[in-house]
Amino acid sequence: MSEVAHVWYGSFSRNESNLPAFEQVLSEDEIEKASNFKFKKDRDSFIISRGILRELLGGYLAMSPIELKFEYTSYGKPYLPNQLLYFNVSHSGDMAAFAFTLNCEIGVDIERIKKDFDVLELARNFFSNNEIVSLERQPKEKLSRAFFRCWTRKESFIKAKGSGLSFPLNQFTVSFDKDHHATLLETNWDSSEKLNWSLFSFVPNEEYILAVALNKKIKTVEYFLWDM
Repeated sequence: MSEVAHVWYGSFSRNESNLPAFEQVLSEDEIEKASNFKFKKDRDSFIISRGILRELLGGYLAMSPIELKFEYTSYGKPYLPNQLLYFNVSHSGDMAAFAFTLNCEIGVDIERIKKDFDVLELARNFFSNNEIVSLERQPKEKLSRAFFRCWTRKESFIKAKGSGLSFPLNQFTVSFDKDHHATLLETNWDSSEKLNWSLFSFVPNEEYILAVALNKKIKTVEYFLWDM
């Protein structure tokens, strides 16, 4: 797995029947966090997402899911100390995505493609100049999809960087002309850093798009549908 990444994706609604089983493997602090959500939908989504993550990690590490002890970065990103397996999680709408690899940081972002906002206004606040120019050239009917191609790739990158939302999104540029081909084009703070990264994109269904970023060069990402 050192030269490959795995991405699992699944639906919250299709896993609602597994809620009791997922609750059984959560830690006390995770159960407490779940109870703090105001809305049942958000509470259930957290339990399902964390339960699937624990099941997957347990499978990779040959451990019981309940035995896993997470620690957290200053930005709240969970990790397993003293393990070579790196992971990241994202969710949007009814779907969650889970990314795994060995020996390097990894970031994943999944988004439901929405059309109820001003795409260009948001892009002009966050995207690089080259990305804004490319987006402005898109046909109107393709704007939303192009925006979310770009957004997921940028989010996966900053999640892999581990800098949280404080990292300036306008200081690097990604490609977003195709659903399944992604490239890190520019890293303004260090022109050579882009050479150290791998960026991938995937469409689990026509309503969603996801991206994966790794801070090493790999050629392959394998995608799996979670079905307990």
